[in-house]
Amino acid sequence: MAHSPIVIVGLGSGDPDQLTLGIWRRLQAAKRIFVRTEHHPVMALLQEHTIPYTTFDSLYEQHESFPEVYEAIASRLLEEALQGGSEREASASDDAILYAVPGHPMVAERTVQLLRERCAAEGIELTVLGGESFLDAAFASLGMDPIEGFSLLDAAELKASLLQPELHTIIGQVYDAFTASDVKLALMERYPEDYEVVIGHALGVQGEERIISVPIYELDRNQEYGNLSIIYVPRSEDPVLRNRTFERLHEIVAILRSPDGCPWDREQTHQSIRKNFIEELYEALEAIDNDDPDGMQEEFGDVILQVMLHSQMEEEVGAFSVYDVIETLNEKLIFRHPHVFGETGAQNADEALANWEGMKAEEKRRKGTDAARVSQLDGIPPDLPALMKAYKLQKKAAKVGFDWDELGPVLSKIEEELLELREAISSGDEEKQADELGDLLFAVVNASRFIHADPEEALSRTNRKFKSRFQYIEEQLRINGKTFDQTDLLEMDRWWEEAKRL
Repeated sequence: MAHSPIVIVGLGSGDPDQLTLGIWRRLQAAKRIFVRTEHHPVMALLQEHTIPYTTFDSLYEQHESFPEVYEAIASRLLEEALQGGSEREASASDDAILYAVPGHPMVAERTVQLLRERCAAEGIELTVLGGESFLDAAFASLGMDPIEGFSLLDAAELKASLLQPELHTIIGQVYDAFTASDVKLALMERYPEDYEVVIGHALGVQGEERIISVPIYELDRNQEYGNLSIIYVPRSEDPVLRNRTFERLHEIVAILRSPDGCPWDREQTHQSIRKNFIEELYEALEAIDNDDPDGMQEEFGDVILQVMLHSQMEEEVGAFSVYDVIETLNEKLIFRHPHVFGETGAQNADEALANWEGMKAEEKRRKGTDAARVSQLDGIPPDLPALMKAYKLQKKAAKVGFDWDELGPVLSKIEEELLELREAISSGDEEKQADELGDLLFAVVNASRFIHADPEEALSRTNRKFKSRFQYIEEQLRINGKTFDQTDLLEMDRWWEEAKRL
């Protein structure tokens, strides 16, 4: 049995006067016409000329999502084509299935893409004929020239990352207020909520076209959306909008390092600004410790700037760019989270961490990193603060069994080291005292592992408590009109105890 060919035609943007003569003739001559939806102005023309057709509108009610509807439409058309037309005596062209879609078949028509993918595999001949796209009407009605930069996006799959303020942006498939609400939320991640956008209804359709300008926050308020609705976001050169993009940050840093940029930035090297990286990290940590959102916003930016500057230096010599850094990070995150991006399971944080460590070890094996190491303790940055470094050294040693089984012996070791420190102090040997103090601190770090307390964080917490209580003493001195020279340890200790009770 011969398969029936499928011919896809576009019904244009909506105005029957814009329907091409060739497609109109096809519609008049076709024996079997299927239309994706009857809700299109051109359908009145078919009804007026009593041209029979079958609509797929009922499928929209039978399925819960648009992708399911499109799959069902494509499957139905393929079934019709595979049944063929052996009983007909007409020519193959007369036996063709005519599938009519709004606008242009190759613009925002998922069913057409599905048919293009499947017809070849089934041996079904497929022909796609044009038609005026809704974009043609939008360009004319909105007065925009796409050569200035243009983006067409699907409302159902809109993400803030796709939005580029310097481009004219048309968002199609805005069928209802729910979809418009999703569009609004995505736009507000990139634009101010009062930024003015345009809602276009039935653009190019005489007597039905409506163009409404509204701020973004009103997109889903008292608006009527339908099959012929779009949202238009005009392009903008406003630096405030561009400053919310990563591309603008990359551009600014490149300018600063350019011959026409900042003399100071041009002179910097990895080594000259190395200390800045450390300082900015600690300032960011201070903002975190102070639970200061405004401070975090600023200090996180300063940390990112250090990454950008170092990456820009390498981009200038052709080693890598910040986009390579991002690519490497994305690949690492995906690879090390098989319980999220793969099929490995993780029911809790411990299992997730085990997956992370396992994939990290696999990375090293693939890169040959492990083979290059001669010690289990390799891989710890040499410039880590000593407390953090001790913690990491002990964790690595514990992984191969060099560790106590329980907390008791650890606490005994602290007592032993404290006794040895007392003896060193009695000896008056300052070098020996420093050695024993280090041993004591190392033993205390060991205890921190057993009680699941990061020693760096624990000490930072104590530092903050000390600072707060000491400042309370200073405040009491001011209240009492005193200075440190006019008080004694007994009085300060009393205020210290008061501060502990606050």
